[in-house]
Formats: sequence, C-alpha cells, structure tokens
Amino acid sequence: MWHACLDLRYSLEHERTVVRHHHRGPLRVLKSLYPEGDAICHNILVHPPSGLVGGDHLNIQVDLGPHSHALVTTPGATRFYGETDRQAQQHVLAHVRDHAKLEWLPMEALAYNGSHGVNQAVFELDEHASLIAWDVTQLGLPQARQPFVKGIFEQHLEIKGVWLDKAQLDALDHRLLNSPVGLAGQRCFSSLVFAQGQALTQQTRETALDGIRALIAQHDTGESHLKAGVTSPHPQVVVLRVLSDLVEPSMQLFKASWALLRRDVWGLSHTPPRIWAS
Repeated sequence: MWHACLDLRYSLEHERTVVRHHHRGPLRVLKSLYPEGDAICHNILVHPPSGLVGGDHLNIQVDLGPHSHALVTTPGATRFYGETDRQAQQHVLAHVRDHAKLEWLPMEALAYNGSHGVNQAVFELDEHASLIAWDVTQLGLPQARQPFVKGIFEQHLEIKGVWLDKAQLDALDHRLLNSPVGLAGQRCFSSLVFAQGQALTQQTRETALDGIRALIAQHDTGESHLKAGVTSPHPQVVVLRVLSDLVEPSMQLFKASWALLRRDVWGLSHTPPRIWAS
C-alpha cells in the first residue's frame, strides 16, 4: 500500500517557466524540458510502481504562478489493479493563476477487472487563466480479452464553480454500460476540456467548436466505432466527449484537437511532448 504526494509549483522567472517540486513516496517529476523555448515547461510525472492497488493513494497538487505555462503528461497509462475491496485513489488539484496556461495531458487510466478506482482532477482558474485538460478511461483490457465484469470506477473532472463531469460506473450496472443513453456498449469514455477563467469570446468558441467538429468528421471512419460530440455547456468551457471501443481512436482525436486549440486559439505551434513519440 503506497501513499504518495507530489507538489509542483511553477513560476515565470526571467522569461522562463521554472518548476519547484517536492515529493513524498513513489511519485516523481522528471527533468524539465523546453522544446518550445523557455516560456513553456514540459514535465513528465512518473509513478515507479506503475499502477495502483487497493489502499494506494496518490495526491498531486499543482500551482501555476502568473504568466507561467506548463505542459504535464505521463509516460504511460495509470493502471488501477483489481481483486481488492479497498479503493485505489488518485487526486489532482491544480490552481492556474492569472495569465497562466496549463496543459494537463496524462495518458489513459485503465480500470482492471475487479478494481475499485477513484480518479479525480479538480482545476481552479483565475479570471485570466487558460486550461486544456483531458481524461481518457478504459474499463477492462479488451485487447487482452479481460473485460470489466466486476468492480467500480469513479471518475471526477471538475473546474471549480464552472463545470463538473462525474461518474460512478459499476460493472454490474448493465443498463448504464450498455444503454444508448449510457456508454452504449463502449468501454472507453473520454472528455477533453478547453476552459478560461472568464467567458470565451464568440469567435473563440466558434473557432474551437467548428474546428473540432471538422476533426470528428475526419476521425469517424466507421471502423473505430467512435462516437463523439463537442459542445459549449458553459460560457467559459468547450467540451469534447468521446466513446470508443479502444483507447487509441479517442487519443488520436484528442491529440488532433489539442493541436488545433493550441494553433487556432493560443497561437502556438504543434509541439507534442517528446515522450509521445517513444
């Protein structure tokens, strides 16, 4: 049973975003990388045990100072292992301050059969802050023929005071998992959020919605069984939701949407984290 904490604090110093971090337990941040120049800091979070079992608790706190910009990802999936009655929990709390940008782009969460996982991410945005974040969850391991037939997974993605996406999925709740108004038989469910601390302009909202809708049309080939839709449920938020049978179609659409938002809304180039190419 592991209890681990990681505290990341970003600040802009002499036109360079730097991070100061403190950890307790098996949760680390690797060396800061600057493939886009000093203004944007890329970090990879590493959990050496490579997964969570019942009783494990990971706590990640992130604070972005004014005008800083951080891109945070992981080297692989977050695995919630099974066959235990105790919860395995990961909690993320991030505060993005004025004129700062956070890109929270972890690889997928995998809920193994028999697991009871809790995966929570909460973001607080100051008035002039911006965020791109995603959550990709796979129930079971379909390619390994290990379906999710026992267990519970709790997913929580929140922007404080603005938007909340919360689900509790029980493997025995066949109506929710298989109904057209639930997961429709798919076992990978995902959300990508673009948000600001103040209302989006009409031009920004339309640029994001129209661009992502075009990407959905390109990725919906029929072979992937991908179901996707993008909406603006709150004046400060654009949300892309995806259901698919496997992780890969959702992740491909998310990476394309992330690149579009960076280019068309933030005016930044498409510079993916180095770990994604490995």
